[in-house]
Amino acid sequence: MEKILNVAKYIIDTYKKISGTPIDEMKLHKLLYFTQRENLAITGKAMFEEHFEGWKYGPVSRIVRDAFTGTDIPLRDNQDISDEAKYVVNNIIQQYGGYEPWKLSDLSHKEYSWKQARIGIRENENGSRTIKIEDIREDAKKVRPYDSTYDMYYDEFEDADETEYIKGAI
Repeated sequence: MEKILNVAKYIIDTYKKISGTPIDEMKLHKLLYFTQRENLAITGKAMFEEHFEGWKYGPVSRIVRDAFTGTDIPLRDNQDISDEAKYVVNNIIQQYGGYEPWKLSDLSHKEYSWKQARIGIRENENGSRTIKIEDIREDAKKVRPYDSTYDMYYDEFEDADETEYIKGAI
């Protein structure tokens, strides 16, 4: 299982390589959330065990928030993430990286998991209730995983076993 800070660092570095600009913190949190959801949709497993909180602008990882310096996450033991994790992250960046942070916030507000974490919290309140992995798993059931390398949805591949496909694609 990956560490969320290592996944976040990979997103920061990859996003900058692709876009030529540093990533905004709100965008980073949303891309992390969508990465977790996508990994659940493809493999049935969480990519990382650290949780998100249901903040007013969408899912936020407090661990990432505390480590983010505004443009980077300095890591002493910068451990690379697995090729499988890179594959999922790269697809998420291709799918969602072009959206403005506020659009990603709007998309995250449609997620069942975020709505569940916000029950009883006013719209303008931050909130800090944990988004349950079981609820993200429910959101993952509604996802149709997409492969940006082949420009196809996973279920369009003839022999679409997503877990095996992801291993073969890297």
